[in-house]
Amino acid sequence: MNTKTIIAVLLIALGVVVLAYSGISFSTPGKPVEFLGMHIATTDNHFIPPVAGALALAGGFVLLLVKPRSL
Repeated sequence: MNTKTIIAVLLIALGVVVLAYSGISFSTPGKPVEFLGMHIATTDNHFIPPVAGALALAGGFVLLLVKPRSL
């Protein structure tokens, strides 16, 4: 397997996962806040929309179907 095929398979797999779950949401640690001697931890919420999954799926199929140019 060459690199192009591996990337195409990964894009297809990630696209299917995102579409199957109707988007994926996750949270990451945010910037901590110091207020009046109290330490408050925050989180940042992120969302990957289904459109991104559809684009990844389509991009993976295009990578698989396009033949490399010969020089």
